[in-house]
This record gives sequence, C-alpha cells and structure tokens, in this order.
Amino acid sequence: MEFVDTYVIPGAIIVAQILAVVVPLLVAVAYLTYFERKVIGAIQLRKGPNVVGPFGLFQPFADALKLLSKETILPAGANKIIFLLAPMLTFVLSLIAWAVIPFGEGMVLADINVGVLYLFAISSLGVYGVIMSGWASNSKYAFLGALRSAAQMVSYEVSIGFVIITVLLCVGSLNLTAIVEAQRTVWFAIPLLPMFVVFFISALAETNRAPFDLPEGESELVAGYFVEYSSMSFALFFLGEYANMILMSGITVVLFLGGWLPPFDIAPFNWVPGPIWFMLKISLILFVFLWVRATFPRYRYDQLMRLGWKVFLPLSLLWVVITAGVLVAFDWVP
Repeated sequence: MEFVDTYVIPGAIIVAQILAVVVPLLVAVAYLTYFERKVIGAIQLRKGPNVVGPFGLFQPFADALKLLSKETILPAGANKIIFLLAPMLTFVLSLIAWAVIPFGEGMVLADINVGVLYLFAISSLGVYGVIMSGWASNSKYAFLGALRSAAQMVSYEVSIGFVIITVLLCVGSLNLTAIVEAQRTVWFAIPLLPMFVVFFISALAETNRAPFDLPEGESELVAGYFVEYSSMSFALFFLGEYANMILMSGITVVLFLGGWLPPFDIAPFNWVPGPIWFMLKISLILFVFLWVRATFPRYRYDQLMRLGWKVFLPLSLLWVVITAGVLVAFDWVP
C-alpha cells in the first residue's frame, strides 16, 4: 500500500494535470478552425459554416469524422517510416511546449527557471517535422515547400530571439512566471512596442501563416510540404499548425500583454480570474492572426527574406542595445 501511496497517486495527479491542459487545447484547436472560417466569412460578406448543427457549431466534428474515415495513402517512392513520423513530430512538439506556459498564478505544469530556453528548444525542433515530410514524400513540390519553410523559420527565429532578449533584460529572469509578475506595473507591449510588433509579425512567419504562407503556396506548390498527405496524417499537420498558432499567441501574451494579469488592477477588472484574462488575450491575438489572413496578399519569397534579414534583424539588434543602454543609464537593475 505504501508503494501505491508514494508513486501511483502522484503519477495519477500529473496525468490529470497534463490532460487538464491537453484536452481543452485540442478542443480549442478544433474550434479555432470554425472560428477562422466564420471570421473570414464575415470579412468577405459570407456566412461561413452554418449547416452542421446550430450556427454550424458541429462543423469541426464533421471535418474530423471525414478525415478519420479517409484512406491513408502512402506514395510508392516515399520513405514510409519518416513519412509517417513527420506529422506526429509536428503535432507532439506543438503540445509539449505548453508545459512551461503559466495560465494563472501558480497554474503551470513545470515552473522551471529556464522556461524561455525550453520554448526556444521546442520551436527550433519544429522545423524538423516539415523537412522530414518534404524529403520523405519523394515529391518535388513537397521538397521545395520544405526548403522554403526551413529557411523561413530559421530566418525569423533569429529576430524572435533578439526580441525575447529585450524582454529578458527588463526582467532579469528566464522564468515565464517571473516575466508575467514583472508586468504588474505596465505591460511590456507599451515600452517595447516596436518589439511587440516585430514579435507578432515574426510569429506569423514562424507558423507559416498568411501573408507568409509561402511553404504552402497553392499557386505554385499545390500545397507545399504536405501535398502527399491524406487522412489522419494530414490532420496531424493541420492540428499542429493551429496548435502552434495558439502557442505563439500564448507566448505573445506572456511576454508582452501581462499574461493572466488584468489590464487595470481595479474593480471590476480584478474580479475576473487570471486564467479567463489569459484566454481572452489569446483570443484577441488569434483574431488578429485571422484578420491578417483575410486582409493581406501573400508576400513574394524575396520580400519575405528581405523583411527578416534586412529589416527585423537590424531593428531588433538596435532595440537590444537601446534597452540595455536605458537600463544602465537609469541604473535600473531587475
């Protein structure tokens, strides 16, 4: 009985905590697809999904059932093991990054002191799923899409790195909870506004979203790196992309919008629980993701690279120097 008390029960609690994060996240991913179609439909003066269930609310379940019931086709020339591993890797990486994201005060799976480094590591691994899928498909279109995506993600990760350094200089810690707590007086989106904008645009590029969806360019690459995928293997890429959108929105909220903190520490704002504020802020960032998709045309590839290397990189480097200079000049040590 001692063995059960010591090992099984804590293990069950950990599993319950993980499920408490993963299950709502999967539901959010499903309904983000519905929300996207409704928002873009409204912007284009259409109705969007409105047939399956009231207001089309059961559309995500219909889509899931359709994908589940389709046949998984393996191309004859594909490397089958890597071909099937790639979408799994993409999907799993989009979930395990949530381990260090704080939803509220004390509400985090792993409150580690190097949370930012952990997120860096996971986001860097994300490109492997795309490269593996493009190479293993044995298709020219898929391979070109994978090469584009690899170059794009690496280019914008550099800018994201410098942007995060400016936040770390202001906080003096790599712990995500400490970063949120440091914003009790003012959210970093205000003093670091240019970096907030750069981070958000880089997040669009990092998640391969419009107007930076070059790896999936339908006009020239059919569908990019997942052109040979079908059924659940395609669905895993699809889920991974939307889970990454929610993840990048969550990171944006933690770094720049005060995490779970209310906008004003007065009634009635501070009556609302922290996790609710966190979700509302993520929803706002996700709406801007969708708004951008419906508004801007796709960039040319040379424009995409120029923006990353000749605009964002020098700007973020300059802002690191300015931030460090201001902190030293005013003798402000976090």
